Amino acid sequence: MRDISDKIKTLRIATAQAILKASPSTIMAIREHTVPKGDPLPVAKVAAIQAAKNCSQIIPYCHSMLVEFVGVEFQLHDHFIEVQVTVKAIYKTGVEMEALTGASAAVLTLYDMLKMLDEDMEIGSVRLLSKKGGKSDFKTGHDQIRKALRVAVVVMSDSIAAGRKEDLSGKLIVDRLKQEGVEVSDYQVIPDDTNRVESLLIGYADERHMDLVITTGGTGLSPRDNTPEAMKKIVDREVPGITEALRSYGQERTPYSMLSRGVAGLRGRTLIINLPGSKNGVRESLDALFPAVLHAFKILRGGGHPTNAPTNPPPSAAATTPPAISSSGSSTVPQNTLQPEIEKHRYRSPDTPDYRL
Repeated sequence: MRDISDKIKTLRIATAQAILKASPSTIMAIREHTVPKGDPLPVAKVAAIQAAKNCSQIIPYCHSMLVEFVGVEFQLHDHFIEVQVTVKAIYKTGVEMEALTGASAAVLTLYDMLKMLDEDMEIGSVRLLSKKGGKSDFKTGHDQIRKALRVAVVVMSDSIAAGRKEDLSGKLIVDRLKQEGVEVSDYQVIPDDTNRVESLLIGYADERHMDLVITTGGTGLSPRDNTPEAMKKIVDREVPGITEALRSYGQERTPYSMLSRGVAGLRGRTLIINLPGSKNGVRESLDALFPAVLHAFKILRGGGHPTNAPTNPPPSAAATTPPAISSSGSSTVPQNTLQPEIEKHRYRSPDTPDYRL
């Protein structure tokens, strides 16, 4: 089972489609409510919801999660039934398997309830139509920004500056930035001296015009932890959401995260972010920061905010669904039955106005 403990929670959405090929007389029996076992669509809807919620008990490597929404939609065509299942959750991993499992359970339930009427039914394709919300979504459009960024890393520590300790946290930041495709223009180690900190950060912003400065150390409660005080003197605008996100992410992993006093803010067009001094604190903070923080530079350069529109809207089943293939390898449904001009019928029961639920 994959370790997802370092991931952040985001809204995950996935839609899956399943197709059940059936005769026109079987479709008519559903429309006219004459199926001997009862109306199969409400039962299939419940099956889809239950399967999506219990996916981790069916698919071994799926993580358990709290599913926030399961939507089930049926469309009755002349020769097949189309099921679409949409799943939403705020979690660390995607919900595509939940959507696929739900769609599969729905068509299996339909098959079970209709098999007495139609011995030639076949389950056609089960496929993912769309998904969104993962880390890859937040990487989109940032390639040029990564290449153009001028970044500095600053270690603030009396003991490291004096050579009594080795720097681990600063080097970790440099390595992680390289993994993110960002080159570091400058790396320095300085003591915890307020005037020195202020002078260096001002120089990075006003003279060297750095885009991003990441500091580590000096954010705790000891008498020499002066970084937050220096930051508040030199930034034009604080960006509290960044440090709130870092502390929230860290607090889920260690109760000591609440003791960090780090600040994030802008001086001109330079974004300065304070990270803790510990190696684990830095690692967790970077996991929380990237890749979403890169969007800040798109905004600073006049770019817009991303839209919520799906990047790959679901295609219609009639236009895209291939015929099912039997065990002999031959197509069992004529191609012309799946053309776009086919009559569609959205099922409505007497009790429920629409199965788009």
